[in-house]
Amino acid sequence: MTAVTWWRIRTLAAVVVIPPLLHIRPLHRLAGRLDRGGSRSAPPLPLERVVDWVDILLQRLPWPWRHTCLKRAAVLYALLRRGGMPVELRIGVQRDAGGALAAHAWLLLDGAPYLEAGKEILASFQVIATFPEAPVPAP
Repeated sequence: MTAVTWWRIRTLAAVVVIPPLLHIRPLHRLAGRLDRGGSRSAPPLPLERVVDWVDILLQRLPWPWRHTCLKRAAVLYALLRRGGMPVELRIGVQRDAGGALAAHAWLLLDGAPYLEAGKEILASFQVIATFPEAPVPAP
């Protein structure tokens, strides 16, 4: 099996399984399962292809797979961590101009927004969750 085929199968499986789970399980309970870390059996990650496949599938599938920033970030988090990339998943909130609460989920790599189109707007979000969760310092 080629690396591309291996990752295509993994991507399809992640897109099929993770978004519906986000509707029935809290993310903090799923995060440990999503964060499998690098795998010796995983072939080299064709990053651009995986990102394109995730975006295409989430745009074309109906609810509960329909594209949201949380679904995209959770699926990419799982796949990229599996591929050995130390990405973090962040969730933040902000008030919009009308005072309504808005939320967004995105990835970070080396402390910078990763695979995110509007990086400059992320500074206005108050981070409320980070995965993997930082260890609590011992007293």
